[in-house]
Amino acid sequence: MTAFSGEDSPVYLRLRGAIAAGILRGDYRSGDQLPSVRAFAAEHGANPLTVAKAYQGFQDDGYVEVRRGVGMFVLPGAAERLRVAERTTFMTTHWPRIQEAVDLLGLDWDELLQRARA
Repeated sequence: MTAFSGEDSPVYLRLRGAIAAGILRGDYRSGDQLPSVRAFAAEHGANPLTVAKAYQGFQDDGYVEVRRGVGMFVLPGAAERLRVAERTTFMTTHWPRIQEAVDLLGLDWDELLQRARA
């Protein structure tokens, strides 16, 4: 799972990334209800079963809870715990690939940092 899932990622991971990004950005705060599976599926042009799988992953990881007959809600502390998990994933999965690409392409780290700050 990662909020940095790219276009080449499977739909399930892109949906999971969209939900994670929404929680991290504060679109879905502690106590907020997530969109229904059907609404989220329609918004993202996805199969509801795929959305349900992504939502289930967030429930399994303890970021959201289901209130039967009402919906799925973001749990207290979810954003902070999710941020820690996303940072770990970024540093162990994405960052090594970024470093390799920068070195392989002979890019200058200082120039990249200047561009990032511009």
